[in-house]
Amino acid sequence: MNEAERRFHRAMIEIYQTAKRDLGYNATRFIQMVSERGGLATARQLLWSDQISDGFETLRSHGRLDLTVEAHVLREEFVELFTEEDRQRARDRLDLFK
Repeated sequence: MNEAERRFHRAMIEIYQTAKRDLGYNATRFIQMVSERGGLATARQLLWSDQISDGFETLRSHGRLDLTVEAHVLREEFVELFTEEDRQRARDRLDLFK
């Protein structure tokens, strides 16, 4: 795992911690996926799923799209980890729910 992947993994853990602290949302399945597969693999799986995750819906309903995996995929500091197709998928999903 390179440094960017480690930073992204930590960012995925921070999503979980912030959602739990600020929203009272305990994203058990998400943190389990991150722990088992790593942040990057989890992000790619969620990003390319045909269905919107429960976590995305919960964050959207609280007005916290900034905490979504999709928002993190688009962060400049992680650009090297994702393809343009990944980033477009993230943009499209966020645009649907703004």
